[in-house]
Amino acid sequence: MKISDMSVDRISLDNKDLLTRILFNGIEDDGENGDVIFVFGSVSANKYRVPHAVELYKSGRSAKILMSGGALEVPEAISMKNRAIELGVLEQDIIVETLSKNTIDNVLKSREVLDEYFGLNHIKRILIVTTFYHIRRCYLTLKTYLPEHIEYSLCPAQDKSTRPTNWWESQQGTQRVMKEVEGLIYYTKNSKIQDFEV
Repeated sequence: MKISDMSVDRISLDNKDLLTRILFNGIEDDGENGDVIFVFGSVSANKYRVPHAVELYKSGRSAKILMSGGALEVPEAISMKNRAIELGVLEQDIIVETLSKNTIDNVLKSREVLDEYFGLNHIKRILIVTTFYHIRRCYLTLKTYLPEHIEYSLCPAQDKSTRPTNWWESQQGTQRVMKEVEGLIYYTKNSKIQDFEV
């Protein structure tokens, strides 16, 4: 079954195993190096996403980090850049995209930035960093709007309440997962992102 064939009325804790499979199955870091680490912004990105991106950078997985996000008065990407510098990343190794307001926007606006900085034809692999429950949508969005030749490594950041092993144990985790799966159904049904088999 494809995600676009699902109905939102199936999104409940009665289908916990299905929801876990949709968001988390097959999501693991392959350990490959890439041209750039793409960090998706959020109001809490500095807590989980940026430190994980910095770990990847320091371990030599990529020499450049792209911070994407402009939703706040001070764009998320600027705050994320400042946090990464505090954690030891060289300023010249950070690229910022400060205009995007959502995940599809992150990709579309970042595509322009990446093309200007690297040339899209020269990018072979992107390391995706976001929270675990969000990474499926980010991956499908990148595959939808970036050139087909680009490969991806999925590098999920672990928050405390929305892990594959505990998301149903808290109201926050449950709400995040339900909303994310509903979003995947909506975006695939409306051909905004690539469909996928569940």
